[in-house]
Amino acid sequence: MAQSTVQKPKLAYDADPAAAHGGATPYEAYARLDVLHTLQQPRSTVDAEMSFIITTQVMELLFDLVRHEWTLTQQALRADDLPAARAALRRGALTQDVLNSSWDLLATLSPVEFSAFRPLLGEASGFQSSAYLLLEFLLGNKSERLLEMYGGAPEVRKQLTAALHGPSLYDEVLALLARRGLLSEPAAPGTERYRPSEAVQAAWRTVYTDPAHADLVELAEALLDTAERVTRWRQRHYSSVKRTMGAKSGTAGSSGLAWLKAATEQDVFPELWTVRGEL
Repeated sequence: MAQSTVQKPKLAYDADPAAAHGGATPYEAYARLDVLHTLQQPRSTVDAEMSFIITTQVMELLFDLVRHEWTLTQQALRADDLPAARAALRRGALTQDVLNSSWDLLATLSPVEFSAFRPLLGEASGFQSSAYLLLEFLLGNKSERLLEMYGGAPEVRKQLTAALHGPSLYDEVLALLARRGLLSEPAAPGTERYRPSEAVQAAWRTVYTDPAHADLVELAEALLDTAERVTRWRQRHYSSVKRTMGAKSGTAGSSGLAWLKAATEQDVFPELWTVRGEL
């Protein structure tokens, strides 16, 4: 019997992994560790600055992972695949837990330590994080005014503009309720912060009181898991800033503590909270 001439594709590292990746192992090459471990460049001699930089970078990576899961949730909702939507929300919630726990690292930063290197941040502020702003837009907390700070970054602004004009996560949920006959056809996605609706609250009341909508109850509870973790994030952010810098103005000129405190009082998916008083 003649042997097959089909050969198994040869991977670049089959012969010599170290040579194929410039001396790195396949693991290091896959995770781009040669780049990752060069991104921590403190600007001061304050020991605590390294913790500040690494924690901030980890948060940014986790923002991307949360956005990935919420985007998958949107896709599943559009396909009426509620199990897949709940699974993505659950993975996203676990990522949010890690995000919220990351504030513990910054809680070790004393006011004296932070003040020692804070001037070196210049106009840099976490408020300028485009990855986090994308999450806020996905939650329906939209504001076109916030795009102004990205005038010098056209690709970032393009991505944020698409999210601003596109459907939020909650928009996709409400579209699902409309397809189920629980809401009239929703309006096109807006570019302003979502405002609560009595019609939406009535729809959720029907969902929770009609056994025929048990799958939507499970979705609603998964959404609340997400919303609760967003509130925890905002609360941890507020308390962390209060602990390290008190009521000083933010590095980018924001109102700092006052702005953060106001954010903690904004409910995500508001009707899912208010309807509970009627059940």
